[in-house]
Amino acid sequence: MKENYDFRKAKRGAVLGSPAGKTRITIRIDDAILDWFRRAVHEAGGGNYQTQINDALRQHIFSEEKPLEDTLRRVLREELPSLEKRREARVRNKVSAKKSAKKKTRARQGKAKSKIRKKTATRRKRA
Repeated sequence: MKENYDFRKAKRGAVLGSPAGKTRITIRIDDAILDWFRRAVHEAGGGNYQTQINDALRQHIFSEEKPLEDTLRRVLREELPSLEKRREARVRNKVSAKKSAKKKTRARQGKAKSKIRKKTATRRKRA
């Protein structure tokens, strides 16, 4: 070993760089999950548990990923019936509100007509 080392041109970070397409990160994984992957690698006769985790994540992502068109069709099939029911309910509510408003109008008109009739009848009696 040397007595003095020159660190003026030293750079911080990992001594070995990451391969292209890979990023070094720090994550926290449950002990049971990590043990499972390490055990699987050991039972397979060797390998790298990090590669196994990466492969499992990749498989999950690609198995979950479906074309946008399929997703849209599924959502529309699920949502359209409920939207149609809500639209029908709004139409029914509007129709019943219009009927109710007409009834109220007729009732007011009927009351007004009966008041006019009463006034007319009382005038006739006086005359």
